[in-house]
Amino acid sequence: MTTALLPTQEITTSATPAASVIWMHGLGADGSDFVPIVKELDLSGCPGIRFVFPDAPTIPVTINNGHVMPAWYDIFTPDLVKREDEAGLRKSQAQIDLLIAQEIARGVPANKIVIAGFSQGCAMALQTGLRYPEKLAGLMCLSGYLPLSEKTEAERSSANQNTPIFMAHGSADPVVVLSRAQHSREVLKQLGYDVEWHEYRMQHSVCAEEVADIGNWLRKVLS
Repeated sequence: MTTALLPTQEITTSATPAASVIWMHGLGADGSDFVPIVKELDLSGCPGIRFVFPDAPTIPVTINNGHVMPAWYDIFTPDLVKREDEAGLRKSQAQIDLLIAQEIARGVPANKIVIAGFSQGCAMALQTGLRYPEKLAGLMCLSGYLPLSEKTEAERSSANQNTPIFMAHGSADPVVVLSRAQHSREVLKQLGYDVEWHEYRMQHSVCAEEVADIGNWLRKVLS
């Protein structure tokens, strides 16, 4: 059976995009969540960019009493990692792979594609990007963590060993606690990845300083 492409919202910064950012939302949100941030980014000097904001599938989420909502995978426990929805993570990974393939088919090479995400979307950016068989431009990881961390070393692709990783987190985040993100950062560093770490005085959200840092980083990896 052929897997259908996820529904997406798209914004392009020029008529002929030469780069793409595939940006995954967090639990319970949808693709529209981060659309407003695009106009706040300073992308001067960047090529034309197509921002792609997919909608996660809707599934029952255990930690939310089984309520059906947009989610990239199920969450069983507040600590996020004692028991992980490996099947769900891998299913969403395959769907994001299809979005990458679509961008390549539209003329954007893999090394001009950034995989980005917030919270669950951040987990998906790492799950997908570290395993992707072609070199990507970068991984932008906001207020999230590394899923299936014990399997990363065995499953990662050497193509993205030197791909820049932007990690940003709120010091007062009650959803994905700071220590969870710091542990993910250390695992990635121990595996030899180039991690640019940013920490902000905020909760589980995005702040103006972070938006400026995202713009700086995108200019660096896409220019």
